[in-house]
Amino acid sequence: MTVALMWEARAVEGRGEELLAWAKARVLEREPERRETFRAPQDRVLVITWWDAEYDAKLPELPEPGDELVTRTVHRWRFEAA
Repeated sequence: MTVALMWEARAVEGRGEELLAWAKARVLEREPERRETFRAPQDRVLVITWWDAEYDAKLPELPEPGDELVTRTVHRWRFEAA
């Protein structure tokens, strides 16, 4: 089964590039099958990782950035391939 983990954060105004660099530099304790990083208006950053795992498997995720870098708690979602 393929499981996708989505991690989305919104940077403090004007710090979007710094948040993007922070997310790209994070190394997970093991590598996913695939990982993509996106950015959007309002200094938002999205990271999606794909795993060959069961839906409820314990998988490594990106941590919370420091409060000085983001405006709110990170949003996280988990999906399985349909």
